[in-house]
Amino acid sequence: MEHLLKGLAIGFALAAPVGPINLLCLRRSLAEGRRVGFVSGLGAAAADTTYGALAAIGVTAVTGFLLGHSVWLHLFGGVFLVVLGVGTMRAPSPRRAAAAPLRVGRLREAFFSTYVLTLTNPMVIVAFTGAFAALGVNWQTGGRFDAFELIVGVFIGSSLWWLTLTLLAGTFRHHLDDGRLRWINRIAGAVMAGFGVWQLSLVAITWLPMVFSH
Repeated sequence: MEHLLKGLAIGFALAAPVGPINLLCLRRSLAEGRRVGFVSGLGAAAADTTYGALAAIGVTAVTGFLLGHSVWLHLFGGVFLVVLGVGTMRAPSPRRAAAAPLRVGRLREAFFSTYVLTLTNPMVIVAFTGAFAALGVNWQTGGRFDAFELIVGVFIGSSLWWLTLTLLAGTFRHHLDDGRLRWINRIAGAVMAGFGVWQLSLVAITWLPMVFSH
């Protein structure tokens, strides 16, 4: 139980900081409803759990590979964010999107888009490793069951954050008219695209010295 609670605390704490994923899930909750927003959050929670599991069980080969190819992952993530941001700014009327029948395909798309986007940031695995060390997590002495508890706790904690965020967003959504929701779309899209451009600039700063050194 101790490892479950520690995993829950770590999952909640690492999901909460404001960033493009939080903004994306908030925008989807406001424009398309709680279910789409929450499923988007579950995609991020699944990605957090994937990285948390790698950090917990100490798969150094995979961790090393991800960190060694972080430039490519950041490049992909930056392009993904720019495309997503521009698409959000050009999205149709939020009321019309919310009124449309909710398709299973849309939920699948919402889940995998945030799952992939979260995975493009391999520094998450470093954050989990640091959090485990800070809380004194040492599952090796207890065996695989402790590792399983820890990983499940991470998923539950992360999911609780997304549930809280989407419930709050769903509550405020009913107080927003179509014009305000349209502006939220535009602002959220612009900020997401800005995150993408910033990420691409970091890739360029890392890559250019390597290119010119050759």
